[in-house]
Amino acid sequence: MEWTIQELAARAGVTSRTLRHYDRVGLLPPSRVGANGYRYYNPTAVAQLQRILLMRRLGMGLSAIAEVLADEVDACDGLRAHIAALEEEQDRVERQIRSVRHTLEALESGVEPRMDVMLAGFNDHYKDEVISRWGERAFQASNDWWHGKTLDQQRAWKQAAEDLVAAWVAAAKAGVSPASEHAQSLAARHVRWLSRIPGTPTAEGDRERSIEMVECLGDMYVDDPRFAGMYDDAVGATLVRDALHVYARTRM
Repeated sequence: MEWTIQELAARAGVTSRTLRHYDRVGLLPPSRVGANGYRYYNPTAVAQLQRILLMRRLGMGLSAIAEVLADEVDACDGLRAHIAALEEEQDRVERQIRSVRHTLEALESGVEPRMDVMLAGFNDHYKDEVISRWGERAFQASNDWWHGKTLDQQRAWKQAAEDLVAAWVAAAKAGVSPASEHAQSLAARHVRWLSRIPGTPTAEGDRERSIEMVECLGDMYVDDPRFAGMYDDAVGATLVRDALHVYARTRM
């Protein structure tokens, strides 16, 4: 079975121009070009387009998509990864639906909706990462703890976190050494801050896993683009990482 470029564009919800562009950049060549110059696409090409559209939906640029496809050894592995990502998204959307339905039903009944339920599914961006590193119980305990706070308590917690970040940034700008007493006092403050989050190894007093967690977080502040800019620049992030590593090795 084959589709023309117009048929494929209509089925995929894109334009023929987009498909021709994907061909020009080497992402999606047609399966064959007829004597009349028409482009034709077979099931293999449609599967390729499916993957391109999925990655575009995740916000990936065409060059990044090209790298993923070029480095891939087994297309089935890529499809499995897409299924896993879609299932995670499905789970998040279902949680949001339940929370919005709760709000609607509460308002229609004239009762006050639960604040924690109303925001379920909207702010647990790191759920899967937390579960993969520390387990389901750690995520659930910390998630319940956060949603159990009043709005003022949440604001106070966020302010404390912002104050800690500001202190790290000021220390980095002052050229403080990671092993200095000032940096180590900040590291101790950082670990105390973590220990107040239920479900974390630091809260439970698990020394070995606490050390692992502190070092892991330090690495993330430098390596993960979501966190790399938190401490103003690479110098600040590196100070936090190195100071936490020293603290974990010598004082935990």
